[in-house]
Amino acid sequence: MTDLHAPILDWYDAHARDLPWRRPEASAWSVLVSELMLQQTPVVRVLPVHDAWMERWPTPAALAAEPTGEAVRMWGRLGYPRRALRLHAAAVALVERHDGEVPAAYDELIALPGVGDYTAAAVASFAFGRRHVVLDTNVRRVLARVVSGVEFPGASVTRAERDLATDLLPEDEDTAATWAVAVMELGALVCTARDPRCGACPVADRCAWLAAGRPAYDGPPRRGQAWAGTDRQCRGRIMAVLREADGTVRPAAIEAVWPGAEQRERCLAGLVEDGLVAVVDGGYALPG
Repeated sequence: MTDLHAPILDWYDAHARDLPWRRPEASAWSVLVSELMLQQTPVVRVLPVHDAWMERWPTPAALAAEPTGEAVRMWGRLGYPRRALRLHAAAVALVERHDGEVPAAYDELIALPGVGDYTAAAVASFAFGRRHVVLDTNVRRVLARVVSGVEFPGASVTRAERDLATDLLPEDEDTAATWAVAVMELGALVCTARDPRCGACPVADRCAWLAAGRPAYDGPPRRGQAWAGTDRQCRGRIMAVLREADGTVRPAAIEAVWPGAEQRERCLAGLVEDGLVAVVDGGYALPG
């Protein structure tokens, strides 16, 4: 145990949010669903969609039995709807390979469609209490500030970063699993990207970045999240029309939501190529 463990674990015990996928009764499927939904999407937007998803599809088998288009429809406005296709593909794989159960082993989790290193480690840790390094944006930011003394980590995970996270991981499996989610929660609630609340941080007295006077980030430019006029916005408008339609959508209905023909056609072609839209009788629909 390092001198970071006790204060962060105690802080988490007192301040952890009550989220449905963290409750004792939550299934591993609920954890997997939440992890895919939470990628690049804030908790407040995920909560209602996760609840509706779990009510409709409480097991992987329930989702696997539905057309992929229904997964896309239920995804709603969470953004990055390819994640809905990945969840559906993962559900099918769970039925085919694991009798409809989410496995506990990292190697089996990462072999599922759409599941990468972070998601496999997170599900193994949060659903099954396994000891894994779980490196999301929040965790990386906390460790960068507290240990490395920099405001933000680099664009991608480095070997040194992973080695540091491994060195800090408690040996006991249950404690390691709690540590993983505790550091994540600290980054989400206190050590935020903007306006970090250092006065509320349980390890402020041990933070290298704070001790150095909170030096500003001087690395490569960080990518912004532009939205207006982008292909992402165009794709979102097209998907909204298809989700709300009962059946095939005529081209005129799609033209009405995005006037720029060249961008609209490019985005529509991309959605078809991604498997999010099907061409049906001269019109468009969610995949069957």
